[in-house]
Amino acid sequence: MTAVAGLTTVITVNFNAGDLLVSSARAVLGSTAPVELVVVDNHSEDASLARLRDALGSDSRLRIVENAANLGFARANNVAVGQARGDHLLFLNPDCLLQSDTIARMREALLAHPEADMAGCLILNPDGTEQAGCRRAVPTPWRALVRALGLARVFPYHRRLFDDFVLTREPLPASPVPVEAISGAFMLVRRGAIDEVGPMDEAYFLHCEDLDWCMRFRARGRAILFVPDVSVVHHKGACSRDRPVQVLWHMHRGMIRFYRKFFRHQYPAPLMWMVMAGVWARFAALTARALVRRGHA
Repeated sequence: MTAVAGLTTVITVNFNAGDLLVSSARAVLGSTAPVELVVVDNHSEDASLARLRDALGSDSRLRIVENAANLGFARANNVAVGQARGDHLLFLNPDCLLQSDTIARMREALLAHPEADMAGCLILNPDGTEQAGCRRAVPTPWRALVRALGLARVFPYHRRLFDDFVLTREPLPASPVPVEAISGAFMLVRRGAIDEVGPMDEAYFLHCEDLDWCMRFRARGRAILFVPDVSVVHHKGACSRDRPVQVLWHMHRGMIRFYRKFFRHQYPAPLMWMVMAGVWARFAALTARALVRRGHA
């Protein structure tokens, strides 16, 4: 399909996003930049899709794809990529709310940096604080161990060796800068880059597919841009709050795949075993906490 110059295709994967889906879609269609919106529904069980049709179904810029089952995040996004007409694609979570000039400003930033093929913005929690993950280093096995043991706090003057992969404690840069990874909640990507790098890895069901993609983009020598003066609000967890244990399972399974795929030949086996054990221990602890919370709800 020939890309339409100047058009941004916004791709949103929905699964039980509730009223936020309509709010997010309305904000997208209110953009000052030319857009089309492809909503891929992963067999939602709530009324979010019906509400979207009632509110915005008459807008010709909106297309809805209904999957017969929950295909997972990566696969659902890839379904929409094949239908996208824009020369830039924005992968946007249904619980993210844009400003009217968000897409225009992000396109301008990416176009001003031809060395970059992907860009993310400052993602805020509803309380206005920076959300972890919108700018980050790759969580290598060593960095994961450093974070788990709190070594960055123990050795604050040896940051080069004991660095953390979460960058929220770092001051915001004054202008767009390259980073190792951004959040899959908001990823603006050049269409041609997807043809070169390939689509998201569908072996991930939920979580870590964004890190995987960032690794593959950078392996091709293409920069990933973080734009600090453009922000969106992300109501994180809107699509997963009713199934916390399933989400935790897919998250940690994705982490295992990520480490095995990119690092098993770079790190000694004992360290990899420690990291894998740590991942599953974290899964067990968070699952127990989620079950306790559910029991008290």
